[in-house]
Amino acid sequence: MLVGQSCLISRALPSSCEQESKWSYMTNHLIDRTNNTNSHDAVSRGHSEVMDKNQRRQNKSLKLTNSSTTKSDCRESENLISAIGRDNSISCLMWCSRSDYGVLASLNHGFRSLIRSGELYRRRRKNEITEHWVYFSCNVNEWEAYDPYRTRWINLPKMPPNECFMCSDKESLAVGTELLVFGKEVNAHIVLRYSILTNSWSPGVEMNSPRCLFGSASTGDEAIVAGGSDALGLILNSAELYNSNTRTWTTLPSLNKPRKMCSGVFMDGKFYVIGGMASNTELLTCGEEFDPEKGTWKVIPNMSLGLNGASGAPPLVAVVNNELYAAHYAHQDLRKYDKENNVWITLGKLPERPVSVNGWGLAFRACGEQLIVIGGPRALGGGVIELHSWIPKVGEPPMWNMIARKQSGSFVYNCAVMGC
Repeated sequence: MLVGQSCLISRALPSSCEQESKWSYMTNHLIDRTNNTNSHDAVSRGHSEVMDKNQRRQNKSLKLTNSSTTKSDCRESENLISAIGRDNSISCLMWCSRSDYGVLASLNHGFRSLIRSGELYRRRRKNEITEHWVYFSCNVNEWEAYDPYRTRWINLPKMPPNECFMCSDKESLAVGTELLVFGKEVNAHIVLRYSILTNSWSPGVEMNSPRCLFGSASTGDEAIVAGGSDALGLILNSAELYNSNTRTWTTLPSLNKPRKMCSGVFMDGKFYVIGGMASNTELLTCGEEFDPEKGTWKVIPNMSLGLNGASGAPPLVAVVNNELYAAHYAHQDLRKYDKENNVWITLGKLPERPVSVNGWGLAFRACGEQLIVIGGPRALGGGVIELHSWIPKVGEPPMWNMIARKQSGSFVYNCAVMGC
């Protein structure tokens, strides 16, 4: 789940020991300085009680001096850990788990500004430090996240109330530090945007050609959506690129075939749209490859052959280490795509406990270096959600581990993985 040189401060990772020691030293140093300051203030208050009038006048002068010192301290807070300067402070903070960023933001204005501006996440991305969290919705207007590094659950704020939006089909997409949820409001499409920088929902930017039931995938702070259906039900062949830094949509060259209820992935630096429907009855078994450098689409025959049916969910696909995997929900199989021969190879079975209705209600995602299956078990009463994971290994069948379980809705409406 850690990308590149990701070695967050953790006792499980020896390479982080030096970073952790530095951070511990600086933290203790700051605590010592704070304690010394507090002790000094206490002594000063004791003496002030016995000061005569002249001493009180002197004390007023000291207060003026302390006031200017406070202003200086405020300026120093912009340096974060003033003893080592801003750049070195950020270099240390980059290695902290993003689970700690909420606490860090509460320390002072400097820390809060660093985190809420997104600068710290941009520095992490530049240094290839990535943590992947799973975001999913098992209730109509509620989202929660799971942090596999700290094995903890996070409840997101409830989405703004909108009855029409809540009752419509929705798609979700995590890109950069944003979670985008797409849906309908009467006869128009709308977007809601959740930001991890502010922990809040706000209106998102609409596409140039608003749609639903599209295929999508993200890489870093950019994402591509392709195909889908417009507000009148017309099946689209258009595609767009979203930049989360500028919050803008750019129209891309069109697909060769219009399609809806398709899936999307990034693999080997290219974007793939897989499967879908050309009409309400015509099932597509081809995929298409988009080369961002050339700006062209190429049809790949039979790329999604057998992965879904006309009444089933879009193909459940995910990419780990540039290898494409699929959850074949009809036979409960895990399959891997052979790029050279354009065929799917069965590796073994999916976890037995999570169930679906023709693929609906089940989530299959890549979470860093592991595959994740999210769903509810076949049990009376329901109300339970489980996360199963497996790290693909060459030549070995899948061995699924349940990494998390909690009381919740047992049907996954939407799911996205955010890496930042």
